[in-house]
Amino acid sequence: MVGNWCAGKVNGGGTATPTPSKTGQLGQELIKEFEGCRLYSYQCPAMIWTIGYGHTGPDVVEGLHITQAVANQMLRDDLDRFEKAVIQNIDVALDQCEFDALVSFSYNCGAGALQESTLRKRLNRGEDKPTVFAEELPRWTSGGMAGLVRRRNAEVKLANQKQFP
Repeated sequence: MVGNWCAGKVNGGGTATPTPSKTGQLGQELIKEFEGCRLYSYQCPAMIWTIGYGHTGPDVVEGLHITQAVANQMLRDDLDRFEKAVIQNIDVALDQCEFDALVSFSYNCGAGALQESTLRKRLNRGEDKPTVFAEELPRWTSGGMAGLVRRRNAEVKLANQKQFP
């Protein structure tokens, strides 16, 4: 663990601290590692035009070129959307690393996937969080694609062991 990036939900006085609202350093590192950064638009395996750290949308077209500063801002803007999705869909308290793992999952699979997932349902029922992360995240690998297996394993490690890499 780096510093106190993944502090628990209860402080020394025993009062709960609020769930984080922004992705922490380790979560951002995880997302950047698995998304990679390309400054020229390309079509991802799903044939969707993509640029920067996995940014998609109507603003991404063939032949687009951006700077690193623009890629960083696109990441920040995209993170805002997925952070809100985690806040809106998860009703239980999360520490920074649990929050970051869910933001990474949502960033990769989509906010709708989080909303409809058994992962969300089990967390919100109050089931043991480490068990839920360990059992549910690995189910989202598109049939065992190696890169997605590595990413889901990294998200589980971040949520449960508070470590990345």
